[in-house]
Amino acid sequence: MIREETEAIEKKILSKYAVCAADSKGRRIEEKSCDIRTNFQRDRDRIIHSKAFRRLKHKTQVFLAPEGDHYRTRLTHTLEVAQISRTIARSLRVNEDLTEAIALGHDLGHTPFGHCGEEVLNRIHAGGFDHNEQSLRVVDYLEKRKSKKSYGLNLTFEVRDGILKHRGEDLPLTVEGQIVRLSDRIAYINHDIDDAIRANVLTMDSFPKEFLDVLGWTHSERINTLIVDVIESSKNSDRIKMSPKIHKYFNLLRKFMFENVYLNDEAKKEEHKASLVIEALYNHFLEHPSQLPNARYQDFLKNKSPDAIKDYIAGMTDRYAISKYKKIFVPEVWN
Repeated sequence: MIREETEAIEKKILSKYAVCAADSKGRRIEEKSCDIRTNFQRDRDRIIHSKAFRRLKHKTQVFLAPEGDHYRTRLTHTLEVAQISRTIARSLRVNEDLTEAIALGHDLGHTPFGHCGEEVLNRIHAGGFDHNEQSLRVVDYLEKRKSKKSYGLNLTFEVRDGILKHRGEDLPLTVEGQIVRLSDRIAYINHDIDDAIRANVLTMDSFPKEFLDVLGWTHSERINTLIVDVIESSKNSDRIKMSPKIHKYFNLLRKFMFENVYLNDEAKKEEHKASLVIEALYNHFLEHPSQLPNARYQDFLKNKSPDAIKDYIAGMTDRYAISKYKKIFVPEVWN
C-alpha cells in the first residue's frame, strides 16, 4: 500500500527527533488505517475540510472590520504559520505532515473579534475561556464528520497535543509541535507589522533602528532571518529555539508591538463595541437557551452548563455575530 511505502520512507529519511506516522500514539477511537494517507496526512485533511477551518476566513486577526482587502484574517494567519512551520520542519528533517496538521488546527477555537472576543468570554463565562483549549474541544467534540455518528474529528494524539500547547506554559511533547509554537509567533509579529503600517498605526520610522538592523528592514528579510536562525539553532536537538542574540531582539520587537499596536488605542478603538456584542449575545442566550441552535440547546439541557453558549459564540464569525446581534437587539423597520 502507498501508505506503508510512505511510512517506510519516513523511517529512512526523518531525524531521530521526528515522529514517524507509523509510531503515532494513535487516536482516541481506533480506526482502520487509510491505504493511501498516513495518520498525520488524514488529520491534516480532516482539519482543512472542517467547517471551523472555513470560518477562520471571517474572523479578525488584529484589526476589526478593516476596509482593505489585504489585512490578515485568522485564516491567512493560519496559512502563514503552516508555511513557516513546513519550511523549518523540512530543513530539520522532521515530520512535515504532522507539523502542517498542528499548524492548520491551532486556532480553530478562536473567537470572533480576535483576542478581544477571547478576553470577554474569559471574563463572563463561568469556566473561563482559552482558545487553545477551545481549539482542542472543536476537533474532539464540536466538529462532526458526516460519515460518522459520533462528534469530533478523532485526530491523533500528537496533533491534539500540538494544538493544545501551541502557547502557554507547557511545551508540546513533539518537536513538530514546538515548531508550530514558535512559527505562530514569527508569523503574527511580522504580519501584524505589515497590517499596522497599512492601517497607519505605525511607520517604519517608528521602529528602533537596532531591531531592524539585526532582524531585517523588510517583511521577507525578517521572516528569512528568523527561520534560518531557528533552523541553525535547532539542528541535532529535541528543542526548537532561536539563538540568544536573535531571541533577544525578537522579544524586544514583540514587546514593542504590544506597547504600540496590540494595546494601542487607535488599533483597539472598535473593541469596546465588539465586547458589547459578545457580552450581550452571551447573556441573551443564558436567559433564552431555547433560542440556541438545536444541537447546542440539547447540550445545554443535557449538561446544565453554559458551555453550550460559549461554544456557539466562540464558533461565530465576526459578521455572523454582528448579524445575530442586530436580529436580536435592533428593531426591524416596518415595510
